[in-house]
Amino acid sequence: MPEATLQALADLLSKGRTVVLTGAGCSTESGLPDYRGEGTRRRSRNPIQYRAFVTDPAARARYWARSMVGWRRFAQAQPNAGHYALAQLEQSGLLVGLITQNVDGLHQKAGSQRVLELHGNLARVRCLSCAYTIDRELFQQELLSLNPTWSVWATALAPDGDAELPEALTHTFRVPNCPRCGGILKPDVVFFGEHVPRERVEIAQQWLTEANMLLVAGSSLMVYSGYRFLLEAARQNKPIAIVNLGPTRGDALASLRLQGRTGELLPRLAQRLTYTLPRD
Repeated sequence: MPEATLQALADLLSKGRTVVLTGAGCSTESGLPDYRGEGTRRRSRNPIQYRAFVTDPAARARYWARSMVGWRRFAQAQPNAGHYALAQLEQSGLLVGLITQNVDGLHQKAGSQRVLELHGNLARVRCLSCAYTIDRELFQQELLSLNPTWSVWATALAPDGDAELPEALTHTFRVPNCPRCGGILKPDVVFFGEHVPRERVEIAQQWLTEANMLLVAGSSLMVYSGYRFLLEAARQNKPIAIVNLGPTRGDALASLRLQGRTGELLPRLAQRLTYTLPRD
């Protein structure tokens, strides 16, 4: 990648008031796989659908069985250099906010504070009937106590925080209902086939209106819930920069396109800005 392109992005960011939109590519270097990045074809897999989770007890049990097995490795993931670079940009006063499509909480672990979790966070479990909420770590203990014969053995981690598991093993898996109302407990994330809550979209749109530019980091933009913000930035004639390994749905609309890993390019970007920002 030409150094001039990296410098051009640094020059844009130095003006401040940037909104960042991040995707799974920001977390792959922390060991969390994605659906569309490198190796996707090798691990082709259909994600859980909202309708199936809500209406099919067997599908729900299958999801929670896989989630119980995969949770420990998912919860132990740590931020990488890209996460820390974005936190540094925020601390330097350059960002309006960070919109993430990820559900892993790694931006907050790295120190980012103004984070909008567009798709929620796997660290919470919520009742679909009464909105009772429980910490995912506590829910893990409930799953383990209800299924004491299960061995939480090492297996391949899946993109949505669960794990690869033979379906036959899930037939006898027991899932607790809501202790308050008996309703269905679901991870507090947006499943495929489910809508992003309107208030989150409105906050993101407001940030974009306040911003001077949009920076997309680690997203293929194939999911409309994130792609809509790139379309809105283009409609407002605001510069769009994309940092991603591999092609994206928004490449034709980008003012600047940087090809590479976010964990490599974002720290170099933050370093340039650290050197050029005025000191108090």
